[in-house]
Amino acid sequence: MLMIYIIGFIVALALALVLTPLVKKFAVKIGAVDVPNARKVHTRIMPRLGGLGIYLAFVLGLIAVLPFLPDSLSPRDANFMKAFLIGGSMIVLIGALDDRFELSAKVKFLAQIAAACVVVFGFNITVDFVNIPFQDRYSALESWVSIPLTIFWIVGVTNAINLIDGLDGLAAGVSGIAIGTISVMAFLMGNTTVALLCLLLLGGIIGFLFFNFHPAKIFMGDTGSLFLGFSLAMLSLLGFKQIAIVSFITPLIIIGVPLSDTFFAIVRRKIQKKPIFAPDKGHLHHCLRELGFSHRQTVLIIYVIAAFFGVLAVIQSSAAMYEANWVTFVVICVMMCFMQIGAEVIGLVGKTKRPILGLINRMRMKANPESRSK
Repeated sequence: MLMIYIIGFIVALALALVLTPLVKKFAVKIGAVDVPNARKVHTRIMPRLGGLGIYLAFVLGLIAVLPFLPDSLSPRDANFMKAFLIGGSMIVLIGALDDRFELSAKVKFLAQIAAACVVVFGFNITVDFVNIPFQDRYSALESWVSIPLTIFWIVGVTNAINLIDGLDGLAAGVSGIAIGTISVMAFLMGNTTVALLCLLLLGGIIGFLFFNFHPAKIFMGDTGSLFLGFSLAMLSLLGFKQIAIVSFITPLIIIGVPLSDTFFAIVRRKIQKKPIFAPDKGHLHHCLRELGFSHRQTVLIIYVIAAFFGVLAVIQSSAAMYEANWVTFVVICVMMCFMQIGAEVIGLVGKTKRPILGLINRMRMKANPESRSK
């Protein structure tokens, strides 16, 4: 069985390497290109639609390995796979149309809700239970809570990946690290279906990164960022479905980089009295560039941060298997401190909004009054 996973990964990687240059030519031919502007880092017209290469590599890779899987998937796994493919295809379609015609935010948002509704109502996939932290019990959710919560989760994560797609290789790499984390957890839990889907996606992402890492030859566009966001949302529902092993916090840790960047963007725009969906240059990658890091260094730094969140997620989920709830508490505290102090240091919310650093500085001044007079 492990050999099938390895073959699937290699097939998807090879397909992405072959298909991405073809997608690039197709994007140029139909006019799906990204034109530079004041918000963007690149200075020349670039083909987008690259996410189509990831999607095709994933789907064709899945078709290639399906005959070698056990005779029949469980009804639950088959249902999940169908929902993933149909919902993902809808997302890819709306992303591709946006890459070519630049659809309005409202149209894209409604399309994402439609895809989420297909998953929820068409295949009955919802967040049914949540873990009660520090207690050995789980709370069943009523449908009036679980349905909107699942739709909110899918749409929110889908857009979170889209928001960090601002540098060559950034969104693809961060998504790949998160999907790799989910694959590790899936293997630990024995969830073979999710593990296979993760490895197929990871192969497609790595193959695409050969053309997307700085200096990029093609952008993934909304086709890629929305599809990878949707994929993460679906695969991270694993954290809710495997209720006996993983607590509700695990999926949030896995995608900590895009979610925290989105959270701080909302706070920043509220403080600055700007619309929540208004674009700006205050995202994590923009702030790191302002600190003097090069394009490639900025991407690699964010990769390290994403890997850090991934390690925290694996530690937390492993501890949850043994009901070591104190580990969950420590992980949450470390994550929150890391996020807040990091955001203040690089200025994610604003150059003057630094409550913790300000408090530390005041305490230091009080402890050493002589430094104040110098």
